[in-house]
Amino acid sequence: MKSDEEAEDFLEQDLTDYLDLDTFTQVSFEFLPKTKQVNLRFPAPLLAAVRQKAKQEGISYQKYIRRAVEKSLTSDG
Repeated sequence: MKSDEEAEDFLEQDLTDYLDLDTFTQVSFEFLPKTKQVNLRFPAPLLAAVRQKAKQEGISYQKYIRRAVEKSLTSDG
């Protein structure tokens, strides 16, 4: 597309043919500033497992832990 107008016109149409819903992944955006710090102690094997899992997902282990805490507070069980 050569202009913003072309892009806007493109986005006005039904994009179903361009989307593969099987490949969608959930994305979250962090808007609140991180104003408090928490220090945790983990057994070495647990921290190693957390770091490995976070690496597989391509995120920092701190973000992985924060996401796990947030998920535990928003899930139904």
